[in-house]
Amino acid sequence: MTNRVMFVASLFNNGREEHGLSYEYYNLYKPLEQAVGSVDTFDFMQKAREGGLQRMNESLLALVKRDRPAFVLLVPFRDQFDPAVMDELKKYTTTVAYFFDDVWRREYSDFWAPHFTYVTTSDVNGVRRFREAGSANAVYSPFGCNHEIFMKKDFEKIYDVAFVGQFHPYRAWWIRQIRRAGINVGVWGHGWGTGHAGEDDMVRIFNQARINLNLSNSTSWDLRYVLALRRPITETLRAWKRTIMRGDAKDREQVKGRHFEISACGGFQLSYYVEGLERHYRIGEEIALYASPDDLIETIRYYLKHDDEREEIAIRAYERTTREHTMVHRFRDLLGRTGHSDLLVTL
Repeated sequence: MTNRVMFVASLFNNGREEHGLSYEYYNLYKPLEQAVGSVDTFDFMQKAREGGLQRMNESLLALVKRDRPAFVLLVPFRDQFDPAVMDELKKYTTTVAYFFDDVWRREYSDFWAPHFTYVTTSDVNGVRRFREAGSANAVYSPFGCNHEIFMKKDFEKIYDVAFVGQFHPYRAWWIRQIRRAGINVGVWGHGWGTGHAGEDDMVRIFNQARINLNLSNSTSWDLRYVLALRRPITETLRAWKRTIMRGDAKDREQVKGRHFEISACGGFQLSYYVEGLERHYRIGEEIALYASPDDLIETIRYYLKHDDEREEIAIRAYERTTREHTMVHRFRDLLGRTGHSDLLVTL
């Protein structure tokens, strides 16, 4: 066994270099590299595209057998990995599967959990849930942010309210309520018709907005939403059809990376509530919440009129995030919990 660390994930979007570097590269690989100093990489998406799934799995096993890394972080996507190969890998190294969505992809995560030495969960109740499902190897590791990308900048505030995120019918319904109240809200992200927002765009928007919204994209049957117009009903049915066909309908929310990314940029954040959020931020002092459309509109109007209070909340959240919630912090904690503190570099 060596002190080598290996990162097994898609380094490029869709496994294609021409599509640019992936979320995993920027937000997992780079912070892991900072935490341990040096990281070997294995792009399983690209290798599977080039040689097929079987050859990709065989190559990964051969590489681990040869190099004997002490720690391998894998970021599963679908079912590209072979369970038997994952079982074999555990004989030669500590494997950790980094789960993004185990909160709602329960069937998927429960199936795969036994095939790794450890799995991560961002769910505040995840360790207990995995144990009840028969796997005692889950480690609570909430999301964070890459503080070398998401940072506070001296930009002028030019947007009253901003939202960055992929289109979802439930999110669209919230945006419609805000605009009907006469409040100007800018929206960016795939599906809105405003173009894709890359990391640089997000950092700029988070810094330039007086209020940054964090909106749920969990499919909802809230009667206020469903009965509002015929459009939300058809949009929701379409969203359900897509997710059911994939076998991973998102029916609940989680504390997401976006909660930390906005705050790392010094942005004021107005978010939905999800269990566990109070573990990371003091509600009302470091983050503001909304409970209904009327409450959201009233809260937006209040904070647009109270600049000093809004900025004080944003500053406190920024200080908490840079002190406790970067992905480097998360990986240092994860390596310690899995018995590999010796791999960490001294900061």
